[in-house]
Amino acid sequence: MRLYDSHSHLDAPEFDADREAVIGRAEAVGVAQQLVPAVAFRTWPALKATCALRPGLKAAYGLHPMYLDEHRPSHLDALPDWIERERPAAVGECGLDFFVEGLDPESQRRYFVRQLEIAREFRLPVVLHARRAVDEVIATIRRVGGLRGVVHSWSGSEAQAAQLYRLGFSLGIGGPVTFERAQRLRRTVAVMPIEHLLLETDSPDQPDATRRGQRNEPAFLVDVLREVARLRGMDEAVLADAMRRNAEALFGA
Repeated sequence: MRLYDSHSHLDAPEFDADREAVIGRAEAVGVAQQLVPAVAFRTWPALKATCALRPGLKAAYGLHPMYLDEHRPSHLDALPDWIERERPAAVGECGLDFFVEGLDPESQRRYFVRQLEIAREFRLPVVLHARRAVDEVIATIRRVGGLRGVVHSWSGSEAQAAQLYRLGFSLGIGGPVTFERAQRLRRTVAVMPIEHLLLETDSPDQPDATRRGQRNEPAFLVDVLREVARLRGMDEAVLADAMRRNAEALFGA
């Protein structure tokens, strides 16, 4: 069984002490491919080095809204050059976060829209963050146009999800789906079109229900797979193959 973790911050400092071991544990359970999205300009070189460790590690470069205080207009200016030179699989992680206090909405919007425009220019998918901002993210995607990608760590409604399907976007599903209290998310995952579904860990964050408070890692994608297969009434191997093909269609093999 081969798995593709569609959202893993493998370059994060939480993995500095044992990154090779983390990769090895993932490979041992079949997670040989990972999409590794950036959060800030300063992390791009380390992310590049991390993705050079294995052929199955794919980079995305972008500016995450939660790191807004670090971002500068010059970082946006640098993004096209990085894309030209490094040929990443996607642009991101980018988006809007109206949950965390102190993140200026207008500044977030400027960085978000420009990254979407760059992704459109390079015909790359986008990896999106949308917290307390799903409606505006959808509206912005629609306004910019010509985009494809994934809204990771999906937490919206089925009606919002349907809008994203029509725009050609997928939903990233990870550890939160394993929590019994996540009833709306679990209902969405059970019935959503399989072609719009991606599995992720968001390592080192968002561990599953059995690992609260612990560091998450890509090897634990198998537990997300198991729960999603159960919710959908599918064979795990069949689901794993479909999820890998979905991720490869978006980000490349």
